[in-house]
Amino acid sequence: MYFSNLKRHMLLTIIVLLVFVTGCTTPETEQQPNDVAVVETIDHNELISSFPNTVFYEIFVRAFYDSTGDGIGDINGMTKKLDYLQELGVEGIWLMPIHPSPSYHGYDVTDYYDIHPDYGTIEDFKLFLAEAHERDIKVIIDLVVNHSSTMHPFFQDAISSKESRYRDWYIWADETTNLRERGEWGQLFWHGEAPNNYFSVFWGGMPDFNFYNEEVRQEMINIGKFWLEDVGVDGFRLDAAKHIFPKDKPQNIVWWQEFRSAMEEVKEDVFLVGEVWDLPQVAGPYLEDGLHSTFNFDLAEDILKAVRSERGGSVVPKLIRTLDTFERYSKDFVDSTFITNHDINRVMSELRGNKEQAKMAAALLLTLPGSPFIYYGEEIGMQGAKPDEHIREPMLWYEGANAGQTSWIEPKYDTGVDAPSVEAQLADPNSLLQHYKTMIYLRRSQPALLFGNLAETSIREQGSLAFKREYNGEELTVIHNLSKDEINIVIEAPMGELIFTSHEDSTVTSDTITLPPYSTVIFGIKE
Repeated sequence: MYFSNLKRHMLLTIIVLLVFVTGCTTPETEQQPNDVAVVETIDHNELISSFPNTVFYEIFVRAFYDSTGDGIGDINGMTKKLDYLQELGVEGIWLMPIHPSPSYHGYDVTDYYDIHPDYGTIEDFKLFLAEAHERDIKVIIDLVVNHSSTMHPFFQDAISSKESRYRDWYIWADETTNLRERGEWGQLFWHGEAPNNYFSVFWGGMPDFNFYNEEVRQEMINIGKFWLEDVGVDGFRLDAAKHIFPKDKPQNIVWWQEFRSAMEEVKEDVFLVGEVWDLPQVAGPYLEDGLHSTFNFDLAEDILKAVRSERGGSVVPKLIRTLDTFERYSKDFVDSTFITNHDINRVMSELRGNKEQAKMAAALLLTLPGSPFIYYGEEIGMQGAKPDEHIREPMLWYEGANAGQTSWIEPKYDTGVDAPSVEAQLADPNSLLQHYKTMIYLRRSQPALLFGNLAETSIREQGSLAFKREYNGEELTVIHNLSKDEINIVIEAPMGELIFTSHEDSTVTSDTITLPPYSTVIFGIKE
């Protein structure tokens, strides 16, 4: 079932890409999924689907697609773009906060049981979920339980009187409190004025809940059950997961075990992925009967470092150690991988606009283990750097102004005629978007890329990054040339048949593999 003839593979690639390009005009066109040239036997009906071993796509709703003409992205706009996401090959969507909030970003919630009015209604959201599920796309939403907004009715009631029933739902200073106490990145913990100095890990607009209060824990469980059972989401991205008990880290783990047990009562296959921005040995314990997954921040940094330096370095052995650490706590954990997200400078800014390096970053993300998360616009090479607002600029759908384009903020990046857009990249077979599609479909066509163990190889050529993926009697050898130079690799042991190459100039002889700059080849052996 593998390609045994490189020329036949490249001819198929050219033919299929020509059909693909001529069949895709603008993002306004309603498109049916098209085959992307990966391996000979793959079509959309045969792609492997196994949630949560899924390619996810992170969306900031406000910036994504505007269905009303007010310049703000909304839920109905996302529904209109589900065909685009399906064709891209994603099977999961992570939505940044969708609840009512006084801020643009939504991480300070005022109502956990409703939708932000800028985005639409609960009914709009249920329609979006139904349409996503019809396309076999799962949806997880940001759930921010560590803190609320100061404008939340609970906090407003709590700060109004020490006799409030919600007073003990938050954390208040007393006469022994050090009001100058600071957190791990130097931030002040205590805000407000006496007698209402309150605790917040992040900033004064986000007062922390008191999770020692059983009523608070039960309310968060009620909220989770509402979105799973009454609304129909498939899981949660759990914000600030290690800060629930900021001074009692073991209690964080106990809480997430309690939360998981309650969520699985109403949805057996719920997916809980937590933001535990820390070392693997800190994140690992959260996987023991608690979170199903945590985001691998170390790997994100390592991918960027490798493609920027054009050296494989220690990416593979370090990731193997990380996965071994996680396995000590859970045998069925999911490693949620990514390159950048809404809190980190965008890939193309980190790579100073180098499209070839961006392609290699995508190739690494989508061939290494884990469930990859793609940040909206990453697939077309949008740029953006701190402050956060400018990492979250409007998604670029068109080469020029057009209906649907959001304008929630005046963009600082990706302006003018050279700005990347979905419209332009759909028409370019060599675009970053087409590369993302190819690598996503490749991943979904190979069980070993979805589920396989990671192992090192003996390949150490300058500029290369190689590894093995092993699963159910199949062994894939993945070789990336991260560099701007052609490299030649001497074959020391049988690697099987060539099943994928990203570049038509790749050559294989009985003893040598030649990889053009910025390219990938994959070989396979089946027992």
